[in-house]
Amino acid sequence: MNSMRAARAGQTAWRALWVLLTLTLLLGSGARARASDELPQPPGLAPGDAASGRAIVADRQTGLCLLCHSGPFPEVRQQGTLAPALDGAGSRYSIGQLRMRIAEARRINPDSLMPSYRAVDAADRVGPQWRGRPLLSDQQIEHVVAYLATLR
Repeated sequence: MNSMRAARAGQTAWRALWVLLTLTLLLGSGARARASDELPQPPGLAPGDAASGRAIVADRQTGLCLLCHSGPFPEVRQQGTLAPALDGAGSRYSIGQLRMRIAEARRINPDSLMPSYRAVDAADRVGPQWRGRPLLSDQQIEHVVAYLATLR
């Protein structure tokens, strides 16, 4: 009798684990990304340059990305662990979805710790030197988007 209870408990545990793993894979992948999460490129901008975008992402004084994120930057020590790794970002999201996540992340998740790199009203979550101005210009955002799109 005890062995039957143990077997049922084991089956229940495996089912729970399977459900948890399935949800983790679905939510952790690009499955949650929808076309409504996309932001079009602002008119009149040149296409982004991936090399310039990589330089922005890797520069702690310009992009600030690696304070929270990690990625394929062997030359940068002490990368962030607060946010998802940038590896594979181009596989998880479309160009428009990457742009939205950089320019206006709080439109997707209002509680996001990531500041809006385009907004000027995020004064509570940026350093004093960035208050009243966007963290990145629209062209710089396009460069970062072009770079992240290459991370497959």
